[in-house]
Amino acid sequence: MEYKQFIERNPEIMLGKPIIKGTRITVKLLIRKLAGGFTVSDLLRSYPNLTEVQVFAALEYAADIIANEESLERA
Repeated sequence: MEYKQFIERNPEIMLGKPIIKGTRITVKLLIRKLAGGFTVSDLLRSYPNLTEVQVFAALEYAADIIANEESLERA
């Protein structure tokens, strides 16, 4: 999946945080909801304009951000 077609950052929307294109739903919100026990089905019921593909795009985006972080060395 190419998440770039579903995720955008615009300084005029949600202070430039990554969002689902065409919405004000942040990637952070989706990740936190999933971490808190929501299922993808729960998200789709809560946000009727959201699609499963968009949810997975948010997860892929988050994984890429983490994959590109620098490692912290132990002292």
